[in-house]
Amino acid sequence: MKVLETILHEIENVKVIDATIDYKQYIPLNLSITNEDLKNLKLDSATDFENYIENYLAKHNAKVAYGGYFEIRNLYKRSSIFNDSSVDERNIHIGLDLWIKAGTPVLAAVDGIIHSFNNNIGVGDYGPTIILEHIIDKLKFYTLYGHLAVNSIAEIKVGTVVTKGQQIATLGDASVNGDYAPHLHFQIIRELQNSSGDYPGVCSSKDQEYYLQNCPDPNILLKIK
Repeated sequence: MKVLETILHEIENVKVIDATIDYKQYIPLNLSITNEDLKNLKLDSATDFENYIENYLAKHNAKVAYGGYFEIRNLYKRSSIFNDSSVDERNIHIGLDLWIKAGTPVLAAVDGIIHSFNNNIGVGDYGPTIILEHIIDKLKFYTLYGHLAVNSIAEIKVGTVVTKGQQIATLGDASVNGDYAPHLHFQIIRELQNSSGDYPGVCSSKDQEYYLQNCPDPNILLKIK
């Protein structure tokens, strides 16, 4: 049996947002603690951050900013769900973010079915979220799509078949997406461990070894650069 990374690498022509946007119009974005720009800017609200993203895209003549896999970030300090005093701080991002305007179509990465969905309400959380289940070469895995618009989960049903490239949702704005600038959090997951409609997208340094293994780099599949 092939390993998941091999299967992901062999799949071609994958898009998870607006298929009309060529990867040449994507630009990497570093949101880690090493980004000096973030240290010097006041980005206390989703509006501030959205303005930062839009200015960054305009500066680089790009339509999508992407990145963030296994990136250590300070963005989560404003949310208590990542900084409960009883546990280690969670600040290591374990998906890939695609930053673009609200309303952008979100597409199924590969053929599969709707495994589960939920509106994960709260500052710093996903907001509306869809998880798809896939089986390729007898190997089961999952893809998660977070920060969606509320109407994306209004009428969908568990078990519905979806095809690669099919629109499954649209991106939400800060009022519904956990109070973030609009973006898609895209994550690949080997084992869901009985999770439904939700799965950690940020981990602590204590747990990073496990999550690095359970959530491979989404760019192995997307091949943006």
